Amino acid sequence: MSEIITAVYSNGMLHPQSPLSLTDGQTVRLQVLTLEASKDTEKIIQSLVAAGLVTPPQHKSDVEPVREEAWRELIQRLEASGGKPLSEIIIEERGLM
Repeated sequence: MSEIITAVYSNGMLHPQSPLSLTDGQTVRLQVLTLEASKDTEKIIQSLVAAGLVTPPQHKSDVEPVREEAWRELIQRLEASGGKPLSEIIIEERGLM
C-alpha cells in the first residue's frame, strides 16, 4: 500500500499532518519532495493536460494505487531489459517497431 502525505520537518523529525495507516514498528520507504518540487510537477501536469496529452482523473480518489504484485512485476521486467529505456520497452510491447 502507498500513501502520499504532507509532513513538517522539525528538530530532525518528520511530523505527518494527518494520521497514517501503518502498524507500530512497520518499515516504510520514503521519497521526500518539497512543496516547491511538487508545485513544479503540478505545473508540468497542467501543461500536459492543456496540450491534450493526458486526461486527469475526475477525482483524485478515482486513482487506484499500484498493487504490490504489479509493482514487483514491472521491476522484474525492467531489470530483464538490460538497461533499455522504458520508452523503447513500451514501443516494442505495442508492436510499433
